[in-house]
Amino acid sequence: MMQVEEELRARIARAIDDLVPVTVSYIDTRGKPHIAFYGSTHLSGPSELAIWVRNPAGELPRTVAKNPFVAAIYGNIKDRIYATFEGKARLAPAAADRDRVFKGMHAIEQKYDAERKGVAILIDLSRVTVLSAAKGKQVFE
Repeated sequence: MMQVEEELRARIARAIDDLVPVTVSYIDTRGKPHIAFYGSTHLSGPSELAIWVRNPAGELPRTVAKNPFVAAIYGNIKDRIYATFEGKARLAPAAADRDRVFKGMHAIEQKYDAERKGVAILIDLSRVTVLSAAKGKQVFE
């Protein structure tokens, strides 16, 4: 089983504080590539990325059932640490999952949907690639 290193987990959790965006790409419902910033992105398990999408009728929640393959990227230019994530997304409608994803995201993002009207999306990671000045290239599968 893949295990994302704690240092990367911490960096993703504080990406907003570090002013480093996390972007997620997917193929939308029209079959077109799409990329968007998701400040709610965090690692919610040893090999699971989580996103809270404030608009449940948005493009990402609508496309997951048809084409669940997604990729995300984190790029910290100042610290020279870059990570790409690849996996399969799924809606997480269970109350326990929704609660876990909501509570796991940055407090700033929680404020934007205090009434929890959004949806939780979990991404089962199949590959994580990390490039850093200190450790070179690492691939986790």
